[in-house]
Amino acid sequence: MLIYLRALGESFRFAVNALRNNKLRTFLSLMGVTVGIFSIIGVLAAVDSLEKDIKGSLSSLDQESMIIAHISFGPTEVPRWKRERFPLVTYEDYQNLQRNLPGLGAINYTMSIPSQKISYEGKVVESVQVDNATEGLFEIEKLEFEDGRFFNEQESTNGVPVAIIGSVLRDNLFGEGVDPIGKQIKTLSRKFTIIGVLKKQGINAFGDSKDEKIVIPVNIIRRIYGDNNRSTFPTMTIVPAEGEDADEFYAVAEQKMRVGRSIKAGETSDFFINRLSGFTDAIDGIIGVLTTVGWLIGGFALLVGGFGIANIMFVSVKERTNLIGIQKALGAKRRFILFQFLFESVLLSIFGGFIGLVMVQLIVWLLDVSKIAGDFEFVLSFDNIFLGLFTTFIIGVIAGIIPAIGASRLDPVEAIRTGM
Repeated sequence: MLIYLRALGESFRFAVNALRNNKLRTFLSLMGVTVGIFSIIGVLAAVDSLEKDIKGSLSSLDQESMIIAHISFGPTEVPRWKRERFPLVTYEDYQNLQRNLPGLGAINYTMSIPSQKISYEGKVVESVQVDNATEGLFEIEKLEFEDGRFFNEQESTNGVPVAIIGSVLRDNLFGEGVDPIGKQIKTLSRKFTIIGVLKKQGINAFGDSKDEKIVIPVNIIRRIYGDNNRSTFPTMTIVPAEGEDADEFYAVAEQKMRVGRSIKAGETSDFFINRLSGFTDAIDGIIGVLTTVGWLIGGFALLVGGFGIANIMFVSVKERTNLIGIQKALGAKRRFILFQFLFESVLLSIFGGFIGLVMVQLIVWLLDVSKIAGDFEFVLSFDNIFLGLFTTFIIGVIAGIIPAIGASRLDPVEAIRTGM
């Protein structure tokens, strides 16, 4: 056993000396592997970070959530001309499901309107997104408050002019450390009393942030924009109660919507129930495609790097033919010669991969320090680091095995004669 370990140690030292004595050649050889690993791990780190950010943004929503709208969020067999004639989701639809849908955990009705300016005692904040909702939004999005509360069912139904604001909007309007609860702000030509401040959340993967928003009851928006304004894109979100079967809940919700709209059997539904679980499945598919693309891009660079290492190893065997002959004449075994060149190939490959990983980590650090990507967090995981180093190890073995076998099979007499 000690003899084998000693042989491996000698092979390792020979490999290190060979790489050290040919610095320029070593540098040029490992560049291909460096670029390949940088491409693969860089893309994988970006994709993993994007997936983490997107799913983190969706984590506040129940994965069984369903969004009812007059359009489909995915592919559909309904012709476009027919979809364009579908009626909007109405507040009456909301009331119908709220009263009659069994197994309902939470429900929310909302409309989309342009950004507005918010003012308070001469201080004006432009282009603020005005979210509007019913009381069910609190349960659906699992909102957390820094101060105050969400509006209740009575305030929602009556369209009481109350508002919940994000922490950044609070600071922009009132200044840091000021308690805004009970104060009145103006928007949409109306005054609203602030009853709650949301906890700071940052920007999610979709570029959205509740920190700079205001939330008001949807019935105020209905009074202003009306119930048949297609520009408001009304939608309804429903969530089954805990323990309810999602597929059965979906079927019952569709049936209750059809009954509420007097749609006869055999007729096409004039609405779509879009499932959030289907959306997350689509995200997983996109992430999978991006990962595959990353491997393809880096794979080509690794292929070039592997060929480069193999070529250098053949040159190295040619240059050291005389030395190989002398080693074998002095009693060196085939495996000693094989490991000597195989170690050289693997070290070359791993060193190139290590440089690639350092480059990725450096870029991640620079992005984090410079805040170029905002609140988006790039993460270089241990799994990706291990994957990168393991990949370089395999590339080194594959690139060096044929030259190493060739070197180990050289006849000592012919090798010495060739070297002379």
